[in-house]
Amino acid sequence: MNEQHIDIPCPVCSAVGNVKMMSHIDEIPYFGEHTQVTLLCDDCGWRQTDFIPAEGKKAGSWSIVIDDEEKLRARVVRSSSCTVRLPELDLLVNPGSSATGYVSNVEGVLQRFLEVIRMVERDVVEELNHATEGDIPGFTEQLATLQNMKLAIEHLGTPNGEALTLELLDPHGHSMILHDDAVERELLHDEMATLPVGPDPAVFSSEDLDGSP
Repeated sequence: MNEQHIDIPCPVCSAVGNVKMMSHIDEIPYFGEHTQVTLLCDDCGWRQTDFIPAEGKKAGSWSIVIDDEEKLRARVVRSSSCTVRLPELDLLVNPGSSATGYVSNVEGVLQRFLEVIRMVERDVVEELNHATEGDIPGFTEQLATLQNMKLAIEHLGTPNGEALTLELLDPHGHSMILHDDAVERELLHDEMATLPVGPDPAVFSSEDLDGSP
């Protein structure tokens, strides 16, 4: 692993001189060679990780229909520019200014959705506890919707579960799903026009990544 300090200010605390970059080249099975790049601020602890394929990629989408337990174990590479979507539940996670990449599996991605749903559920319960009588039906309806979302995700791959589709939409083309049934396609023009691209990348050269002087 190559580690070095880089001359950029931290995007969170603005400290200069304490941001370091760690890069590691690895072969992800069936995905090919990738460089994992992590930026870290020693002052405030800010961290950003991304995965950059050795070969250039086109903007694209990957999707898989989750209709059995085996597909929950399918490998997923999600870059910091990727929007993750469960269209049947009208759920999506856009990359924000502090988005980070990760390697997981389908089940791990679904757990991230569940964590957000549970967090929102707690907020709605708190608001319901202090709601006026006229607002109670609206909060009750929100809780029912969140509960149905949770059950749909938790029952995936079981005899009682209904199939859901996991989609990765990546303007930079760095995200992938590893499974024989996963479908890859090019992004549509209107998708490209509306998709966020995540955090601005740090400016560094190829020499920074390979450790050359």
